[in-house]
Amino acid sequence: MQYVKFGHTGMDVSRICLGMMSFGKPGSENGLFPWAKTFDEGKDIFRRAIDLGINYFDTANVYQMGSSEEITGRFIREFGLNRDEIVVATKVHFPMRPDRPNGGGSSRKNILAEIDHSLRRLQLDYVDVYQIHRLDHETPMEEIMEALHDVVKSGKARYIGASTIFAWQLERMQNIAERHGWTKFASLQPQYNLIYREEEREILPLCRDRKMAVVPWSPLAGGRCSRPWGTQTERSKIDGVSPMVWQSTEAVDKPVVDTLERVAKERGRSMAQEALAWMLNKPEITAPIVGATSVKHIEEAVAALDIRLDEDEVKALEAPYVPHVKTGMF
Repeated sequence: MQYVKFGHTGMDVSRICLGMMSFGKPGSENGLFPWAKTFDEGKDIFRRAIDLGINYFDTANVYQMGSSEEITGRFIREFGLNRDEIVVATKVHFPMRPDRPNGGGSSRKNILAEIDHSLRRLQLDYVDVYQIHRLDHETPMEEIMEALHDVVKSGKARYIGASTIFAWQLERMQNIAERHGWTKFASLQPQYNLIYREEEREILPLCRDRKMAVVPWSPLAGGRCSRPWGTQTERSKIDGVSPMVWQSTEAVDKPVVDTLERVAKERGRSMAQEALAWMLNKPEITAPIVGATSVKHIEEAVAALDIRLDEDEVKALEAPYVPHVKTGMF
């Protein structure tokens, strides 16, 4: 395993982050990811991840309505992980009590309540990274940044981060924190993969300038960059989230995936390895968040760390891409 600093901090993280969204109570009645793995179903996956040196685990309060956090905490205790050596990240924003007053968002009230709920579910004293899952447009940025700062100063989080946000919004919030002497975002969690590269235009250069960690979500585009175009899996048959993100761009995404399939075959690699290797070779990327649902997924991701792409290979993979409308802002 390779380890790197988490942006402009002294914290070490593995270059592969295990996305805990894959774990929780299955079934659509329990959240947006009915294909989630139970504790028992996920034990071998988590065991293999830590055996391969992964120390960075990312979840969110809303993943399967809290059960992802609960299982994450159970895994940490089950495998006797040293809390000082692992990195646990979670998020706040999406409604935990839909259609109820103060049921979600990033108000001071909700942030301070939800960090306590997350810690209770995780059975931890603190998280290493506390992230806003999206920007709450109904709460002043000043209120959000001060509340996150207070979470850090209370000892309940070590760092803060943002996920899926416009570059101007991120920079404005960093400036607010600087002006008031509050904690700044240490990381960004954007959507980034071979079929969605819009973040290369503004926000990745901003993160490079700000020396922020970049931990992309869905580096394989919900599996689209891991198998030939049109392949159906048991997960894809019941996955209602992926179509919301990628279905509208299928016509322009298919040539990218077809090229990925061809290049990977020529190099004797799986499509997942090739796609992750492409991402890991980008200097801005700290650790892609891999949403593994099998031991094989973990092993392929870690194997990608040792792959170096030549210039012609990169050009071939990137050539079919065309601009997209910015997505994932829901």
